[in-house]
Amino acid sequence: MFTPPPSFSGYGLGLRKEHYRDFLETDVPVDFVEVISENFMVDGGQPRHILRQVREKHPVALHGVSMSIGSADGVDRAYLRRLKALADEIEPLFVSDHLSWSRIDGFNVHDLLPLPYTAEALAMVCRNIDMAQETLGRSMLFENPSSYIAFDCASMSEWEFLAEMSRRTGCGLLLDVNNVFVSASNHGFDAHAFLRGIPADRVRQIHLAGHTQGPELLIDTHDQPVCDDVWSLYATAMSRVGPVATMIERDDSIPPLAELLDELNTARGIGQGRAQRMLEVA
Repeated sequence: MFTPPPSFSGYGLGLRKEHYRDFLETDVPVDFVEVISENFMVDGGQPRHILRQVREKHPVALHGVSMSIGSADGVDRAYLRRLKALADEIEPLFVSDHLSWSRIDGFNVHDLLPLPYTAEALAMVCRNIDMAQETLGRSMLFENPSSYIAFDCASMSEWEFLAEMSRRTGCGLLLDVNNVFVSASNHGFDAHAFLRGIPADRVRQIHLAGHTQGPELLIDTHDQPVCDDVWSLYATAMSRVGPVATMIERDDSIPPLAELLDELNTARGIGQGRAQRMLEVA
């Protein structure tokens, strides 16, 4: 049985090509970086070379977007072999992906599609996680996705599903606070109930990002700064699960690095303040 990886309490950023030069040529004040696994899963080439250089300066977390752990077809073994080769070379802090599916009959839709939270889906996801972790030889983290539809057939809440999934497989959790906020707004559930419902001892990393108001729903766009409501929810999350690794995600409308570092300093201030208050109470 796997267990979640060791805790790491630093503050980091997603490494994007707009900032490669900053990370290679200067000392960026972060505790770790996170990269999209698929961008570096081809042997050789400039991206892998850049990642090796960045790894000499900073711990790296690998975050995937196409494992499709919720696929009824199972997890692609060739994909897992490529991911294992990357992980074995980089020795990452964490290897993570999403509680979602994106592949059917060998076709990848390149989107993070939601699952029905049922006993049948839970059993399937756990089988896939077991196979993935056995192939990789390490435990993984899985992220709660943002969602825009709910299934009438669901027999449990998202947080109940995540808790039982983690218990059965020994995987850890990547808590995306913005996704909690987006999904809670879209579906009308209590975001704080979500935070109370997940097993705090399984959370190893937190994502923070921005979103956009669509015609009817909030959309997880990663193209805006973190909003005040998400900062507030992050403070609550850290009071339950902290201290754990926290990072800022920005995937579109990427600003200068200094702006992201300002956001990261906000996260650091909130997280360290909560940790200090927890120590004082204890």
